[in-house]
Amino acid sequence: MSSLFISSAQAADGGGLLANPTVLQFAPMIFIFVVFYFLLIRPQQQRQRKLREEQGGLRRGDKVVTAGGIVGIVQATRDGSDEVDVEIAQGVRVKIVRTTITNIVSRDKAANDS
Repeated sequence: MSSLFISSAQAADGGGLLANPTVLQFAPMIFIFVVFYFLLIRPQQQRQRKLREEQGGLRRGDKVVTAGGIVGIVQATRDGSDEVDVEIAQGVRVKIVRTTITNIVSRDKAANDS
């Protein structure tokens, strides 16, 4: 008897995917997520990837801006180290962590990296 009930329920559906109200309820949310991904999430990931590549490729003479808003010129980089020497005023050098560099303003022709 129960198999007869299931068969008639499946036969009554008859519409497939578009007739399923649950799928239709979630379709707008899925569409919104796809739009957000391509308009917000993906471009942000690309910007972060580009910034990481620039931070890894820092060299002497690059003008940089830190997360704190300090503008300086890279004086020395160390391979394998996360620190960079930056001159923020004439004769004033500070060591900063590469990941705190938020922007590379200009890339002058660098002298020998040492």
